[in-house]
Amino acid sequence: MNEENSYYLIFNKKRELFLTEDNKIPLVDNSFLSNFNVNFTLFIGSYKNQDCFVVNVDDDVEYTSLRDVYEIDKDTYQIATRGVLINDWYQLNQYCGRCGTKTVIKKNSMSFICPECGSNFHGKIQPAVIIAIHNGDKLLMARHSYNTTVRYALIAGFVEMGESIEEAVQREVKEEVGISVKNIQYMGSQPWPFPNSLMCAFKAEYDSGEIEVDGNEILKAKWFNKDEIEDIGTDISIYSVLIEDFLKK
Repeated sequence: MNEENSYYLIFNKKRELFLTEDNKIPLVDNSFLSNFNVNFTLFIGSYKNQDCFVVNVDDDVEYTSLRDVYEIDKDTYQIATRGVLINDWYQLNQYCGRCGTKTVIKKNSMSFICPECGSNFHGKIQPAVIIAIHNGDKLLMARHSYNTTVRYALIAGFVEMGESIEEAVQREVKEEVGISVKNIQYMGSQPWPFPNSLMCAFKAEYDSGEIEVDGNEILKAKWFNKDEIEDIGTDISIYSVLIEDFLKK
């Protein structure tokens, strides 16, 4: 591991990424970090054949949001996504959740270990599902209480303990809009760092039931024609893959 001429993924308190004036990840020697109030530095592997470190800084200065990073450069966003998730994991596992002892990084493994009770703490990713529900030439779209960026979006939710991803699809649809679906088809996945999910995309066909929203997460839901689908202006989410698939049918 060589700390000379390394890439540094520097994140502030807001999970924003520091970029150079030309919107690049700094490729510098470690003396560059003297410009920041560093909380920790963690080696995470290589990036473009150079050592790569995640750096957490105690800084309120505005850096670049992850969504803006995506629009600037998708390759930068990809490594930034890995970096911010490791940054979160490192911050949240400084002490053992079983006995409270200060943890240490386990050699040759991206995990913490408790020197007192031996508990291991690997990175935790929350699997989630997003579903495009087709009914002939229509697509079910819903208005979410927590989403103010778009008027209508697709059904989505977290996988619960003890259920398969396919079971999560059935449950989320039933809970949020009251209908049943069939012919569930996997469409791909992506890391989703808002805040820490692995988003698994599916499409499914309407099977039975009447739309009845839960009134909590979902405020309204209805069937949309192709020309009624809102353009969200970015393909940062796998949501765009599901929408594009529907529009091509």
